[in-house]
Amino acid sequence: MSKDTLLIFDTTLRDGEQSPGAAMTREEKLRIARQLERMRVDIIEAGFPAASSGDFESVKTIAEAIKESTVCGLARANEKDVRRAGEAITPARSGRIHTFIATSPIHMEKKLRMTPDQVVEAAVKAVKWALEYTDDVEFSAEDAVRSEFDFLCRVFDAVIQAGAKTINVPDTVGYSIPVQWGERMRALIEQVPNSDKVIWSTHCHNDLGMASANSLAAVLNGARQVECTINGLGERAGNAALEEIVMAVRTRKDLFSVETRIDATQIVPASRLVSQITGYVVQPNKAVVGANAFAHESGIHQDGVLKHRETYEIMRAEDVGWNANKISLGKLSGRNAFKTKLAELGIVLASEETLNTAFARFKELADKKREIFDEDLHAIVSDEMGPPEVEHYKMVASKFHSETGESPRAELTLSLGGVEQRAQASGSGPVDAAFRAIESVAGSGSDLLLYSVNAITTGTDAQGEVTVRLSKDGRIVNGQGADTDIIVASAKAYLNALNKLHAGPERVNPQL
Repeated sequence: MSKDTLLIFDTTLRDGEQSPGAAMTREEKLRIARQLERMRVDIIEAGFPAASSGDFESVKTIAEAIKESTVCGLARANEKDVRRAGEAITPARSGRIHTFIATSPIHMEKKLRMTPDQVVEAAVKAVKWALEYTDDVEFSAEDAVRSEFDFLCRVFDAVIQAGAKTINVPDTVGYSIPVQWGERMRALIEQVPNSDKVIWSTHCHNDLGMASANSLAAVLNGARQVECTINGLGERAGNAALEEIVMAVRTRKDLFSVETRIDATQIVPASRLVSQITGYVVQPNKAVVGANAFAHESGIHQDGVLKHRETYEIMRAEDVGWNANKISLGKLSGRNAFKTKLAELGIVLASEETLNTAFARFKELADKKREIFDEDLHAIVSDEMGPPEVEHYKMVASKFHSETGESPRAELTLSLGGVEQRAQASGSGPVDAAFRAIESVAGSGSDLLLYSVNAITTGTDAQGEVTVRLSKDGRIVNGQGADTDIIVASAKAYLNALNKLHAGPERVNPQL
């Protein structure tokens, strides 16, 4: 690797999935992985194989499908985890095992209940087990920000001698600030023996809003890999945002003597796909990918941009993929054109039956909308790609009534486990009525934490995408639904969330 290359390690499918309710199906993970490959991400951390059989199969499926990016599996520093990760990445053309153990005094004493000597021994053993499966092994010192510097040097020296090729320094709790984090990275590279034999990496959380800034400070001080996620997705306040890291390095070449291999025109499509699948809507003023990122309201700004773009814009919207959602198909498009377009978007449907159902949905939407965009197709596919066994709740028919001076009512025909039931209820609004009607037969006992509506594309005929977040017995799930009728989309989203609750508990990922 050239000293001028900055590797982009995307952990949307692992760390990003730790956001409340953001758990993804295998098919959804594969769709995101294909988009990351199209964007030319260097390393895709596909999951934590030892967490569950579902996560193992997801990582293995991605390892089989992805050819141009390295596929990585996460493992704690124990033999069972490492071997499970090794088995999952075996099909990959280029595979990596990422093993970690906590190194801060509070984690070693309170969580691991291990002595420093035991932690070093476990780290070395994990690296050696991983080397049985691949020569691309990464080691992370969890909670490095609160670890004693001399002990960090000792651990890193030991794992480098054992054969680790990448050393990752995580700010697990988002505690650091850029000056401090940059100094720590520089000091480690200067003082750890054989530091020039490995790639130094950083993984920063955003609890104080400085994950991207800390990551860039590490790059300025020798890091040549950044671990990040699309839209900064991740538990608590999230992770360093891939789009911010890539565009900062590209825009400020006067400061950064590194380049990435990322195809930046795929950034906005990736952002929208991750948002649609996880239900985490991108805030309008989000850097690079927010709806307002290249909007100018001020008359002075508008005048300046019209005269010369660089008066107020440091990046070009088209360079990161804005306006890339071109009209793709119309109502006269045939099944082959539909299938071909899905393939261009990296979408491979599991069966002919699923393709037929999705095509019927497309035709139905084309009768309602004059223009069909890529985002519309992603929304259609998201509705159709759920595992059949999860579809315990399904809407068969609906009727809504809303009139001034009258209580809105919803009348639904639902399928519960294959048995149709009629449900009706009134509410403070048609959405409230729909949810009450569903609960009158479902009786889930869940709490509604979030209800969010987002227009998928522009225009009054745009599909509305609704996210519903439900909580029950400590579990949190997000449900999504899309339709040109917001009330129907809302009911779909609620039923989608109920199906996820009905499917059973998800595994819990470790934190880095």
